[in-house]
Amino acid sequence: MSYTERSRDLFLETGTRFPRDVIWAMGAVKMAAARANRALGVMDPAMAKAIEAAASEVMDGSRDGEIVVDVFQTGSGTGLNMNVNEVISRRASEILGSKVHPNDHVNMSQSSNDVVPTAMRVAAVRASIARAIPALRGLSSALRDLSSRTTSIYKSGRTHLRDALPVTMGQEFGAYAFAFSRDADTLEAALARARELPLGGTAVGTGLNAPEGFAEAAIAELSSIAGVEFRTSPDRFASMRLLTDLVGVSAALRSVALDLMRLSQDLRLMFSGPMTGLNEIDLPNQAEIAGSSIMPGKTNPVTVESCLQASAQVMGLDHTVQLAGMLGEFELSMGIPVAGYDVSLEISLISEAASKLTKVVEGVVPNVERARRYAESSPSLITVISPVIGYERAAEVGKRLAKGLSIRDALRELGFDDRAIDGLLDLGRLVRPGIPARSSS
Repeated sequence: MSYTERSRDLFLETGTRFPRDVIWAMGAVKMAAARANRALGVMDPAMAKAIEAAASEVMDGSRDGEIVVDVFQTGSGTGLNMNVNEVISRRASEILGSKVHPNDHVNMSQSSNDVVPTAMRVAAVRASIARAIPALRGLSSALRDLSSRTTSIYKSGRTHLRDALPVTMGQEFGAYAFAFSRDADTLEAALARARELPLGGTAVGTGLNAPEGFAEAAIAELSSIAGVEFRTSPDRFASMRLLTDLVGVSAALRSVALDLMRLSQDLRLMFSGPMTGLNEIDLPNQAEIAGSSIMPGKTNPVTVESCLQASAQVMGLDHTVQLAGMLGEFELSMGIPVAGYDVSLEISLISEAASKLTKVVEGVVPNVERARRYAESSPSLITVISPVIGYERAAEVGKRLAKGLSIRDALRELGFDDRAIDGLLDLGRLVRPGIPARSSS
């Protein structure tokens, strides 16, 4: 009975399987190792070629049905490594026409303790570069475009969900454009450390049973295969016992999730209504699917709510990654399988949520008149005359406004004529720095 078959009775059997990104990375590590072993003269060229060919089938998904170990397994990821070794061994033996051993040959110059943490980092870096960062840049760009086309649309600002001074929609959406651009930068910075790989450290970081130069050769090959630059870790002992760099990637993804949640909440509130909510924007593409099984014609912010749930999931996964990073003692980080799985899932969720939310942002239609009416109705407009009459008197006027007196009538009671009032209530002047009351008095 193979290791993989025996392990299924001992590991948890939850049906949780490693994602494609991780399986690809495992195949890529095995291919890179075979090439390095051949180049260093410790592996027969024909055998190395057979292992490479079998590894390429793991990478392209042809062998996914054979990678069956559960994510919840031995903490080093030995189960995953052995499963992949056995799959490649069987296929390489068929290709070569003679026995290729899973440990002696496929795992040559390696250990689960350096292979699996290497593969998890490769998967995270590669997927982030291919999907998450472009999705975040795309969302930021869409928000910048929306900010540009709503730069002259005035609306009431809100603090504590209460009326505040006016802003423009462009200012609100521009804030999120900046936030997601910064999030992409933060993720890229976090990936820099995750590019440092422990491959070549073998069992405990010393590199025992790997030929001199193996780490450098294998990681150079791995960079070529992945199309992404990776480096040998400056301290393999640290990279094998600590997952701090992956925890950092997860933290960057958690920050993205937080900003996605805030944007989604704002979009959802602005879209609320149409009669009893804010109704400041319309989201036409959300009408492409029924909003209710009982209320005909109802439109709900379905994509936005999907993104809210995905954001919550990412935050939960990040907490697991933090805990997984704490597992282990001495030479082993024991939370490798679940940490790698969760980071990979976080990247998928963030990539999908940002891409789908981009389509929502691109379709935003402002309800211009409604938004302006709110802006001109806010009792907080009294703030603009506070520098002239003083905070205490302005607060008293504000209380009268809250009871129904219009801002214009309140200003007339204070002695302002209509021309001065028009100047004070020029929304274009109220959404930029300065003291309109003094220049209008």
